[in-house]
Amino acid sequence: MSSLETRLLAAHAAGDTLAQVALYTEAADTAATQGAAGFFLTQAYIYALDLGHNDTAVLRTRLADMGRENRA
Repeated sequence: MSSLETRLLAAHAAGDTLAQVALYTEAADTAATQGAAGFFLTQAYIYALDLGHNDTAVLRTRLADMGRENRA
């Protein structure tokens, strides 16, 4: 199990939504495929929305650039 996966599982177990945003973003940034990056970025975005996180708009823009979110 990778360090990132271990940290993600720990963040989920602890209910640490702030860490989940950061870790899913990191996972998206290091994903091996576009599909995996989109999945991880979507997870980061969902948790960011839940928190009202400062990076919500940035994550949405990244998803739109990938064709996974409307710009409207």
